[in-house]
Amino acid sequence: MKQLLALILLVAFTMSSKAQNYKFGKVSVEELAQKQHPIDSAANAAILYKNENIYFEFTDERGFVQRRQVHERIKIYNKDGFNYATEKIFLYQAGAGSKEKLTGLKGYTYNLVNGKIEKDKLKKEGIFEEDATDFIEINTITMPNVNEGCIIEFTYDVISPFLTIDDIVFQYNIPIDKLDLKIASPEYYVYNKKVNPRAFYYPNIKSTVENKSATYKRTVQNNQASRSVKNYSSGSFEYKVNVLTANESNIPSLKGEAYAGNMDNYRAKMSLELSAILNTYGAVEKSFSSNWENVSKTIYDDSDFGNQLNRSGFFKEDIQSLVASVNDDFQKGFVLQSYVKSKVKWNGLYGFRAQKGIRKAYKEGEGNVADINLLLIAMLRSQGVNANPVLVSTKNNGIPLFPTRKGFNYVICMVENQDSYALFDATEMYSMVNVLPQRALNWQGRVIKDDGTSGWVSLRPTGKATESTSLNVKINEDFTINGKVRRNISDHLALSYRKSNTGISADEHRKRLEKNKGDIEVSNIDYKNDTDITQPVRLSYDYTLSDGIDDIGGNLYFSPMFFMATKESPFKLEERQYPIDFSFPFEDKYVINIMIPDGYQVESLPENGAYEFKDNDAKFTYIIKESGKFLQLNISLEMNTSFINSDDYKVFKDFYEKIVEKQSEQVVLKKV
Repeated sequence: MKQLLALILLVAFTMSSKAQNYKFGKVSVEELAQKQHPIDSAANAAILYKNENIYFEFTDERGFVQRRQVHERIKIYNKDGFNYATEKIFLYQAGAGSKEKLTGLKGYTYNLVNGKIEKDKLKKEGIFEEDATDFIEINTITMPNVNEGCIIEFTYDVISPFLTIDDIVFQYNIPIDKLDLKIASPEYYVYNKKVNPRAFYYPNIKSTVENKSATYKRTVQNNQASRSVKNYSSGSFEYKVNVLTANESNIPSLKGEAYAGNMDNYRAKMSLELSAILNTYGAVEKSFSSNWENVSKTIYDDSDFGNQLNRSGFFKEDIQSLVASVNDDFQKGFVLQSYVKSKVKWNGLYGFRAQKGIRKAYKEGEGNVADINLLLIAMLRSQGVNANPVLVSTKNNGIPLFPTRKGFNYVICMVENQDSYALFDATEMYSMVNVLPQRALNWQGRVIKDDGTSGWVSLRPTGKATESTSLNVKINEDFTINGKVRRNISDHLALSYRKSNTGISADEHRKRLEKNKGDIEVSNIDYKNDTDITQPVRLSYDYTLSDGIDDIGGNLYFSPMFFMATKESPFKLEERQYPIDFSFPFEDKYVINIMIPDGYQVESLPENGAYEFKDNDAKFTYIIKESGKFLQLNISLEMNTSFINSDDYKVFKDFYEKIVEKQSEQVVLKKV
């Protein structure tokens, strides 16, 4: 019955969508009166209509110029959808004469007031321009008078001198009711089309060929007597246009799932790679078709990349004494990584090309990712260390679909010594040898050797990050409990903890430790090795908990993990489309000692248990025993893999639910 109702709603919604007027400004009362999305009731907003039209226009001055026209209409259902009233338009530039231009921008916000449509126009004060990098300008538009139930609509045109076509996105975090796409490129430009194979929504894209004509005007110079006269001749030519179209309805939103990593890796999108430019006879004039070897070599030959690695005169004397007594190459990497961190601060910008150049970054004390990590590589090479750059696509950049320079946006350092290697990133204050920031832990990177060869290297950590917690518990006469917590945290878990908590006030630290732990008061916090990354984080604090014990009929009931227990599983979906990505393997260990209060004895304890997932990919053990006046509990969760395929989701979900259930089991103390 539910399936039939859903089908009826879908058919009715599809028919009403076809009857809608998508012309700019023709927003209807019915659209504004809509309280929730007809298909996805949980949606905070929806794209009612999007039209993207990309084509190339012939001009006398520049030849073919790319135009991208966008029209978008968005319904906002509630306050959580207000962020969709802000749009960012990225414009690229590669010098004074090569810059994209934004034209034809206009927008309105529509509200339904007393049954009538009122609209507010986007004004200049709602448009902000900023230079994100030397190559990217961001135009941010913020629509006026945004309220629950309103509709925003905007349109704009980008004129581009570049042949590169941005990725076409078919799927957003909110549903799309109707999407029309057309890409028309002259036959002289050959693009390879690639639709994301990891996506679970696949659009229907049609390919056709159209005939076009263009007119031109040429200047003819005539010398008459002693003066020069300019005349003009005009003409026209015929050419073919390769057309891609998509007309999609009811595109589902891309819904996030717990520990799915970067959801953009699973987004329905299409990339277009310019593979060749043809002449008027159809012959290849310039080829861009490539493989990863050629991409890597092209990047290495860039003056802002490979040339930076052989410069050493400006720092050689400064580092000589630092590594003079160090013989191990990996230790040299650590020493010089620490030195670079102290000398050059990261400005927050990504990129595999040096923004300032390593010399200027070293002098000014600031640079982008490439400035910093190429500097580290240059220093190591100057000391005879086999150090090479590794190109990376960060998690927020996704995984490249085909060989292209755009596939990388980051660079780190790799040191090789005999049959082993270590990875370094000097942009992160709390990183260690082989402990990279999570932004860089994206599958694999491309190492480029100084002889020009390249190959893939895994970025996934193999060693386990650990967190060991000891908890001492004393049960008081009023059934409050108090004691001390001690925690040791290593590797990637330590990096994460330091980033979140180093440098904050003691009061803020206390609030964070108390958060989501019930009626607890934390005091006497002792935070050690907060900046000493060579050692694990060591944390201890005293606590008093008021709601950890239930007194029922004179018996005491409590979970022996108290506020340390996992309250619920993050894996709630019955079925899952995307893999689980924990980023790195880890192990959580707990040792809990509970003093049995005078006048009570153990009535019952949870049973000891051990669960395993898929050939020891994950293992959970739970051991509790009575020892004199104490209950002793040893618990460990080992995640020996950081990546779990969606095919194994149901088994892993069951495994994790057993863990949560086990942690909630109660001890019963009987009053003597």
